[in-house]
Amino acid sequence: MTQPSFAPVPEADTVRPAYRLRTPVDWRANRVADLHGANPPQGGAFGSPGPDQGYALKLGHDLFSQKVVLGPGERADDAIHGCAMVASARAALFGRAPVAPDLEMALTLFGFLGDAPEDLVTWRASRFSAIAHHYAEQRRIVACVPEATLRMNAEQVCEKLPDWKEFLDLSVA
Repeated sequence: MTQPSFAPVPEADTVRPAYRLRTPVDWRANRVADLHGANPPQGGAFGSPGPDQGYALKLGHDLFSQKVVLGPGERADDAIHGCAMVASARAALFGRAPVAPDLEMALTLFGFLGDAPEDLVTWRASRFSAIAHHYAEQRRIVACVPEATLRMNAEQVCEKLPDWKEFLDLSVA
């Protein structure tokens, strides 16, 4: 609030020129790595951009780590990490952050919630091994799940799990 002109202002309280800020210079996004346009780049190793995708990992550890059914030599962390990538892709397809049904669908798809056919357990064992440390393998797992499968829910996947090869593009993985 300003003071009236007749009120005395001690010299220590006056605004000094050293505290005045300059008007910032004009800035434009013209760097090499800046994104242009409304759509993010796609293909290759770009992944599936979406909001708050790391939340899928937290959901997996909080809600499903005790429910995961593992085959010989498999680890729960690998199963959750790989399925969190698929859940994030599913959520990004719908334009939102991952939620528990996304992760449930991914875990069901790869048979980690039980009743998995033996050939699915054999197929997934090598592909999910240490997947948290291999970005290329994570991308390969996500790429083998077609969009039509990502649009399904866990119940639809569970009903047809014996025919699991129909849900995945095995040529990618």
